[in-house]
Amino acid sequence: MAVNFRKYTAQAGITDDYFKVRKFLIDLGYKEYTYARWDWMTTHTYLDPLAVGSMGLWEEDENIVGAALIDGAFGQAFCLTLPGYEDLKRDMLIHAENHMSKDGQLFVTIDDHDPLFQQMAAESGFVATPNKEFDAIFVIDQTSLDYTLPEGFQIQAMSESLDLEKYGKVLWKGFDHERNGEGPFIYNDTRQLAFENEMIRPNVDLSLKIAVTNPHGDYVAYCGMWYDPQAGFAVVEPVATDPDYRKLGLGKAAVLEGIFRCKQRGATLAFVGSSQQFYYNIGFRPYATATQWTLKNYKSA
Repeated sequence: MAVNFRKYTAQAGITDDYFKVRKFLIDLGYKEYTYARWDWMTTHTYLDPLAVGSMGLWEEDENIVGAALIDGAFGQAFCLTLPGYEDLKRDMLIHAENHMSKDGQLFVTIDDHDPLFQQMAAESGFVATPNKEFDAIFVIDQTSLDYTLPEGFQIQAMSESLDLEKYGKVLWKGFDHERNGEGPFIYNDTRQLAFENEMIRPNVDLSLKIAVTNPHGDYVAYCGMWYDPQAGFAVVEPVATDPDYRKLGLGKAAVLEGIFRCKQRGATLAFVGSSQQFYYNIGFRPYATATQWTLKNYKSA
């Protein structure tokens, strides 16, 4: 069968193309761009909806065999194919350069253990940069899931009581927006709608979205877990702890509780896109690296 190219729909959110790409990523298995990364990006509050239609799909018999994907905005690309279709990545680089760049700049993330794609990129005028991505792995049956909480603190899944304002606030504070001078978290109708789209949608299991509450019922740590039994592995994204409550083991508790719940559903592995010491301290191990490549004449900051 011939492989045909088309662009991803220009409509952001949960569409037929969303489901098709998700199936492709699950069929692909673990790669530098997982089904969970796709789920998180698809309805993320920072997604640039204008960039969605820039993505490219390569199909055979109406099934996706390759995809050039963004990670939320113009200027970055991930080029992925099923085994046996690797030559398509040459066309993907051309498509990405022509349609997915930002102000003439494009970064393509390439697995450090993919010499064939590296060679294709080099022949197409790309060069590696110092910008890296790191993935770590948690082997569930080989690693302790034990944790303790300080007195008065509790685990609460979003399926028990989803409070979107508390959810937004712990992420805002946990990612240091307040400390970085962006001011306190402001909850309004726009943010509420964005969080509803992010959390109340297909392929979001609220019982795997874990908050730690303080004695007043505030969310002070949060871990979003993703698990699909067809993929067989879980993914951690995102994790945040209110700065006023760090160093108490709350982030660890949220992550390990989320992994435990995924284990109950059949997961044997969990991944996180990070090399932070926090994850290594709770049992994650270095697993894979990828590098952002860009067109020649790139000057790092």
